[in-house]
Amino acid sequence: MAEKRQEVAGSYENIKDFKNVVNYLEMYRKIAREEGGRANAYHGLGDFEKAIENHNRDLKMSKELGYRAGERKAYGNLGNAYYSLGDFQKAIEYHERHLKISKEMGDRAGEGRAYGNLGNAYHSLGELQKAIEYHERHLKICGETGDRAEKGRAYGNLGNVYYSLGDFQKAIKYHERALKILKDVGDRAGEGRAYGNLGNAYDSLGDFQKAIEYHERVLKISKEIGDRAGEGRAYGNLGNTCHSLGDFQKAIGYHERHLNISKQVGDRAGEGRAYGNFGNAYHSLGDFQKATEYHERALKISKQVGDRTGEGRAYGNLGNSFNSLGDLQKAKKYHERHLKISKGVGDRAGEGGVYGSLGNAYYSLGDVQKAIEYHERHLKISKQVGDRAGKGRAYCNLGKAYHSLGDFGKAFQHYKNGVRAFDDIRENLISNDELKISLGNTYNDINSRLWELQLTDGKVIGALLTADRGRAEALNDLLEFKYGLKGLRPEIRSLSAGSSDFSSYLPPNTVFIGMTEREIVLWVNEKGKEIKTRRSQIDIPVTIYFESLLKTTHEEIGVTDDVNCEDRSLRNPSDKKLSEQRSPSKPRSVSSCFETKSLQTFYNVVIDPIRDLLHGDEVVIVPQGPLCLAPYAAFMDLKSKYLCETFRIRLLPSLSSQRLIQNCPAHWHSKTGALLVGDPWVQEVVYEGRTLEQLEWAEKEVQMIGEILQTEPLVGKLATKDKVLTRISSVGLVHIAAHGKMETGEIALAPNTTRSPPIPDKEDYLLTMNDVLKAQIRARLVVLSCCHSAWGEVNAEGVVGIARAFLGAGARSVLVSLWAIEDEATMEFMKLFYQQLVNGRSASEALNKAMKSMRESDRFSAVKHWAPFVLIGEDVTLEFKGIK
Repeated sequence: MAEKRQEVAGSYENIKDFKNVVNYLEMYRKIAREEGGRANAYHGLGDFEKAIENHNRDLKMSKELGYRAGERKAYGNLGNAYYSLGDFQKAIEYHERHLKISKEMGDRAGEGRAYGNLGNAYHSLGELQKAIEYHERHLKICGETGDRAEKGRAYGNLGNVYYSLGDFQKAIKYHERALKILKDVGDRAGEGRAYGNLGNAYDSLGDFQKAIEYHERVLKISKEIGDRAGEGRAYGNLGNTCHSLGDFQKAIGYHERHLNISKQVGDRAGEGRAYGNFGNAYHSLGDFQKATEYHERALKISKQVGDRTGEGRAYGNLGNSFNSLGDLQKAKKYHERHLKISKGVGDRAGEGGVYGSLGNAYYSLGDVQKAIEYHERHLKISKQVGDRAGKGRAYCNLGKAYHSLGDFGKAFQHYKNGVRAFDDIRENLISNDELKISLGNTYNDINSRLWELQLTDGKVIGALLTADRGRAEALNDLLEFKYGLKGLRPEIRSLSAGSSDFSSYLPPNTVFIGMTEREIVLWVNEKGKEIKTRRSQIDIPVTIYFESLLKTTHEEIGVTDDVNCEDRSLRNPSDKKLSEQRSPSKPRSVSSCFETKSLQTFYNVVIDPIRDLLHGDEVVIVPQGPLCLAPYAAFMDLKSKYLCETFRIRLLPSLSSQRLIQNCPAHWHSKTGALLVGDPWVQEVVYEGRTLEQLEWAEKEVQMIGEILQTEPLVGKLATKDKVLTRISSVGLVHIAAHGKMETGEIALAPNTTRSPPIPDKEDYLLTMNDVLKAQIRARLVVLSCCHSAWGEVNAEGVVGIARAFLGAGARSVLVSLWAIEDEATMEFMKLFYQQLVNGRSASEALNKAMKSMRESDRFSAVKHWAPFVLIGEDVTLEFKGIK
C-alpha cells in the first residue's frame, strides 16, 4: 500500500500531460478508500491510535495531491479519533479545519457534520451553551439538506447537552426524536446510542426499571454490531443503575467489564469514568481507602483528557471519601472545587449533588445550620431537574439535621417526604422484584428514623405502621399482583392508625421486632388490649450483637457443615463462601462475650421483656435483621424451659403481608391434593461445570410421606420439570426434597423428555422462581426439605431466598430449615410432622408436636435435630380425604 502511494505521488509530480490528472486522481481515490476503510475499521475496533496513523497518511496524501475533499475528510476523521481518545482540544482543532474547508467548498452537509462534532467536543469540555449553539446550527443545516440520519444525530447531541444541564425531560424529548429517525434510517449504532442516552436520562429521573431496559438494549446492539466501546459504556451505565438501587456488588461486576473494555480499546475517558464508578461502589461498601484510590485515578485521567465534567465529579467523589475518612477540611476543599466546575460547565444536577455533599461535610463539622442551608439548595435543584433520588436524599439529610437540633416536627416531615420520594421511584419499577429489593435497602434508614421519632412522641401504633411499611415491600407487591388485590390497596395493604379493626386481623400474641442502632423495640398485640411496646438496650451495635449471638448458638448446639447428610444444595465453593459472608454464622469481628448460654441470652433479650404480655398457646413473630434466622423454638428461660414448650411459633414477613394473605379470594388456595418431589434424576445434568449426585435419602423421604398421604411421589426420571409445573398449580401441598440454590430459588429437577440433548440446557431441568410465578402456586403449604432452606440474604426485605420466593409465588405458608441436619433426623421429623398433619392438625400444631416427639426421643433429643424447622406465613390446615 505504501509503495502504491509513493508511485501515485511520484507520478503526479512528473505529470506533463495534465489531461491524465483525472486518471491519477482516480488511482488515489481507490487507495484513499482502502486507507479510509482500514482507518475506520481500526476506529470501530477501538484502536484509535492505529486509526489516527491511517488518517494521517490519508491527510498527507491529500495535501500532496491538492485533494481538498480528501483533506477535509481526513481532518474530520482525525477529530473523531482524538475525541474518542479523550483529547478534546485536539479534536476541536481538527474539526475547525474540517469546517473551514467545508465552507470554502460550499459543502453544507460537511459543514453541518463539523458543527455537530464541534458541539460534542465543547460539550465534553463543559462549555454547554457553546455546544448547544453548534448542535442547533447542525440541526438547521440537516433541515435544509434533508439528511435524516444527520438530523437524528443532531437531536441526540442536543439531548446529551440538556441532560448535562439537568433538564432531563427535554433530554428525553430530543433522544426520542433521535431514536425514531435512527431506527427509520437503519442506523444500528446510532439507535444503540439513543437507547443509552434515554437510559441515562431515566436513571437520573429515578425511573430505574426503564433505565435498565434501555441499557440492556444498547448492550445487545453493541454486541451485534461489534461496537466494543459502546458495549463498555453500556456495562458502565448498567453498573451505575445497580448502584443507584443499592446493589453494589452487581455494580462492581459491570464496572469491571467497562474498565477492561475501555483499556482494550484505548478509551481513556471511559477508563476514567470506570475508575470513578468503582470508587463510588467501594465507598458505598464502606471501603473508603480503596474508593479514594480509584477516584484519584479518575481525577488524573480527567485532567489528562481535558474532561472538565469528569474532573468535577472526581473532586466531588474524593470529597465524599475524605468526609467518610474523617478529614473534613479536605472534604470541604474538594467539594468546593467540584462546585466551581459544576457551575462553570452548567451542570445543574451536579451542582445540586455538590450542595448535598457540602451539607454532609458541614453536618460532620457540627455546623448544622450551614448544613441545612446547603441541603435546601440541593432539594431546590433536585426538584427543578426532576431528580427524585436526589430529592429523597435531600429530604433525609434535612430530617437528620433538624433531628439533631431537636426540632422533631420538621425532622418528621422531612423524613416523611423522603420516604414518599423513594416510593415514587418504587412505583416505576413495576414488576421488577430484584430492583425493588435493592431500592428498599437504600432508603430503609429513613423509614427507621421516621418510626423512631413517632415512638419518641408516644405514637405507638403510628410507629408500628411506619416500621411495617418498610418490611417486605417487594413481597407485598407480588402478593397484591398474585391475589388480584391491587385496586384494594388503600383498604387492605395500607394499614391505618385510626382504624378501629387494626388488631382484628392480627393473631393475639403477635410480636413485631424493630431495631435501632443500640436497642430492639418489641410491639405486642395482646388479645383484647391496646398494643404495647417494650425495649431492650444493647451495649454494642444491634446487628453485630445478634450475628455474634447466632454464631455462638451454632457452636454451642453443635451445628456444623460437617453433618451426616447428603448435600442437597446447588452451591459451588464460591456460592458457599458468599452465603457464609451473608449468614450471621460468619459475623463481623466483635470483642464481646456472653456470660450466659446463648439460647438463654436470646430469651432474656427478646422474650423476657414481653413475657407478661404473652398469653394463649401461639406466638407469631415479625422479625428483623439477623433475628430472621434465630431458632425461636429453642429460646430457653432461666428454668431451662424451651419457648416451644409453652407456645407454638411461626413467623410473618410483615403485618401487611398477613393482611393481604387473609384477604385473598377464598377459592385461591387449594385444600386438597399433594405434589411430592424427591431425588429427581440429575445424572445427565451438568450444573455450573459439575455433575450433580443422586439423593438416596430424599427418595426415601418422599416415599415415606407418600405412604402416609396415600399419594404417589414423583421421583427419579418421573420428576421432570414439565410434570412438576403441570401439577404444582393444582395442589394444596407441595413437598420438595432435591438439589436447590437457596439464594436464588433454583431447584434441579429431572430434564424434560421432550428434548434430549447430550447435556440438557438449564431451561429443560432448572425450576426457577420465574417458572413458579408463571405457574401460579396455589398451595396452602410448601415444605422445602433442602439444606439451609431458610437461608438467603438478610436485608430490609427480610430473608431474600427460596422461602420468600414461594410465598411471593402464591403459597400461603412455607416450612423451611435454618441449618442442615442428619438424614435420619430429617426422616424422623418429616414422619412425625405428616402424621400430625393428616390427623387434622394445623401446620403450626403439627410442627410443635413433631418437635416435642423429637425432644422426647432417645436419638434426636439434641437441639440441633429439632430446632431448625420454621413455619413462615399463615397457619393452615389441609384435607386428606380417605386417609385414616
